[in-house]
Amino acid sequence: MTQNVNQTLPELPQPEAPLSVVLAGGGSAGHVSPLLAIAAAILLRVPEAAIKAVGTRDGLETTLVPAAGHELVFIDRIPLPRKPSLDLAKLPWRMRRAVATAKKILQDARADVLVGVGGYVCTPMYLAAKSLRVPIVIHEANTKAGLANKVGARYTTYVGTAFAATAIRHAHVVGMPMRRAIAALDRVQAQSGARERLGLEVGRPTLIVTGGSLGALRLNRAVADSVEALAAAGIQTLHITGKGKAVMRADGSLLTAALYRQVEYVDGMEDVYAAADLLLCRSGAGTVSEVAAVGLPAVFVPLPIGNGEQARNAADLVQAGAALLQPDAGLDGPWIQDNVIPLCLDESRLTRMAGSAAQLGIRDAAERMADMVLAAAEMPNQ
Repeated sequence: MTQNVNQTLPELPQPEAPLSVVLAGGGSAGHVSPLLAIAAAILLRVPEAAIKAVGTRDGLETTLVPAAGHELVFIDRIPLPRKPSLDLAKLPWRMRRAVATAKKILQDARADVLVGVGGYVCTPMYLAAKSLRVPIVIHEANTKAGLANKVGARYTTYVGTAFAATAIRHAHVVGMPMRRAIAALDRVQAQSGARERLGLEVGRPTLIVTGGSLGALRLNRAVADSVEALAAAGIQTLHITGKGKAVMRADGSLLTAALYRQVEYVDGMEDVYAAADLLLCRSGAGTVSEVAAVGLPAVFVPLPIGNGEQARNAADLVQAGAALLQPDAGLDGPWIQDNVIPLCLDESRLTRMAGSAAQLGIRDAAERMADMVLAAAEMPNQ
């Protein structure tokens, strides 16, 4: 009697990953970029590790995390109101619901460790991890620690910070996790190729201006008022205006000038850092950390909102002589002519600034965070 070879075979259990890591955080590039850098460093240590990211449905993580090849799941944003309001009255109910969702995420992932980088999703994830006894690892990118990470730091001793000035429990300075293309950048070796890719002359003094992906109106206006003076000094300028922020003339035409090129966005900041002799930019934590890591002189114009964290981010580099700092309200065409143009032409000063920046830069922050993850999960270092 023959057997039916078409019988359905029982489904075999899938082998578990040697390490399951859930990473939480999102909203801005300042959270998503270090999250992805940590994930990449973990996979270098443990290639078979299972990685799952947790974010919100309206943050940059919705595009950046899948593009990096990682699974992304969502949790409701839970703002933590600091003043009496309707949102504060709703907070306990919202938090209970979010913590329940967070527990299910951790349980479904069979998480060995939770890594949080800050943002609205982290508070319920930290509370859920504590309840389930899942080890917690935290990275705080700013000099003023966020409220969510302050909550999480109560439940772990594995807390990495980008800056020594950050006040948070159990802080260990590890630097800012960043993409390998930036962390390993040799500016001198990469400069010629980077300038060619960006449409710049190889041998000319080069100023690059960026206000980040969203642009900065103050920087854009000040540079627009300076293009003729920059060109007269022999300086070429690449102006990254921000998406949708092209700089126009009064007649509605695109601003053009000798030795001046504007683009809305550059995909790959490593080319920007390699091509520039001097960077004029905001002083977000990521930018400050990357500038230091690659040894690039900078003029920082802190964003004039919040509690002054952008100025604090830049303080160490400014004090070391690696950067200048100019308040937003004081940045205009004449200031650029009096300060940026002479600096951009002073090769010896730029060399000294680059060296001072590099002495403060940390290139292996992602690897340091990966080591924390393995330690928290009680895995041998790979």
